Amino acid sequence: MTTEHLFDDRPLAPLRTMANKVPEVTVYFWIIKVLTTGMGETASDLLARLLGPVPAVASGGLVLVASLAVQFAVRRYIAWVYWTAVVMVSVFGTMAADVLHVGLGVAYTTSTPLFLVALGGVFALWYASERTLSIHGIHTRRREAFYWAAVLATFALGTAAGDLTATTGFGYAGSVVLFAAAICVPATAHRFGALNAVTAFWTAYVITRPLGASLADWMALGHGRGGLGLGLAPVTLAWTVAIVCFVGYLAVTRRDASGTAAPRRTGPGRHGSSR
Repeated sequence: MTTEHLFDDRPLAPLRTMANKVPEVTVYFWIIKVLTTGMGETASDLLARLLGPVPAVASGGLVLVASLAVQFAVRRYIAWVYWTAVVMVSVFGTMAADVLHVGLGVAYTTSTPLFLVALGGVFALWYASERTLSIHGIHTRRREAFYWAAVLATFALGTAAGDLTATTGFGYAGSVVLFAAAICVPATAHRFGALNAVTAFWTAYVITRPLGASLADWMALGHGRGGLGLGLAPVTLAWTVAIVCFVGYLAVTRRDASGTAAPRRTGPGRHGSSR
């Protein structure tokens, strides 16, 4: 699913005051998205081990708020700003799911449907307010707030779902295979007209979280837990370097920013593509 597949008939606001605040959906988008999910998983576990759970959650929350504040402050998509916020959502979303399980003793069989309901609630409120869930209409503060609430919910849901499969018989390697197969479903369904573009995008977006997290856990965790035993710190560092390289490439080439110019003013009843 690339950007051209995400444009559909949707109402345009009477006045758009900002450029679209999210990147074009290219292959680079999906690569970096998976990398951020894996890096967030191992970084969260590493920080909890080094700092302790409470200081790690507090620190992660503060940095998340700061990164989102910068993202909201800018008036157009900037690769470094956007992906820094995504990384911090990944780290804190992992912590949120882990706090429920480890700190409060909530089983993954309970937290997974709870996060699913929370995500459904965000989407319901977003659609009721804006009449669209398209990521190519993020040009007002309200839509941006809905977007980031949805992103945070998807990361928490994906973390819980990945941990659920990893601890109920699939293991980490099996979970990688499971979610790699699962992510093909919305893409295939959309390709053959069985699923609309926006639903296919958000379904795949959710699945990237447990896919990347399961892959990173499999690489980092010890042989006794079914992993390769590479360690949390080396895997976190390697995935961080990969993210920096890809985001740096996009920042220089702007390969993912071609459609983010602010649209013109349109009438209240107008519909159509923003291209």
